[in-house]
Amino acid sequence: MEKKNDTVKELLSLLKVFVISFACFWLITKFLFNPIIIDGMSMYPTLHEDDLGIASIFSAKHLEIERFDIVIVNDKAENSKDHWVKRVIGLPGETISCMDDVVYINGEPIEEPFLDTEYANTQRENLGFFTSDFDEVTLGEDEYFVMGDNRTNSTDSRNLGPFTRDNITCKDVLIYYPFSNFKLVK
Repeated sequence: MEKKNDTVKELLSLLKVFVISFACFWLITKFLFNPIIIDGMSMYPTLHEDDLGIASIFSAKHLEIERFDIVIVNDKAENSKDHWVKRVIGLPGETISCMDDVVYINGEPIEEPFLDTEYANTQRENLGFFTSDFDEVTLGEDEYFVMGDNRTNSTDSRNLGPFTRDNITCKDVLIYYPFSNFKLVK
């Protein structure tokens, strides 16, 4: 009989550990960090296909979204559960456009130091441009213009229009695997 009680105690102890672990995991992934897998080439060469990382839910919800931040946005299509990693280019109230491979904000050209110059120049040589022209887009009070760093291979605000703050689920990405790509991308 004592052996049976010990077995029950062990099972209850194991169940308690499982429940506590599950609750901690759920709280962390709901309010602090979200695990991500980079799927696609839209942020290449900043991020690579199949990189594994975590992104900050807390930062996206409680800190300002600033120009050039890396963010995770929800696909705006109804019933879609897709998420995309993009870079914030335009902030609420600004007017964004691109002409002759130069991005303008409120009529002024911007510098984009995060872009890999060698990669961008290779794309320009092969395709004749890196960032295709697009007409002026004026953002509303709660709208952000996002683009991938791989401008020739990215579905973003140029195609889908601006994203609202509610569409931004995470901010900043820590890539932890493969180890050779380990970095914090802000």
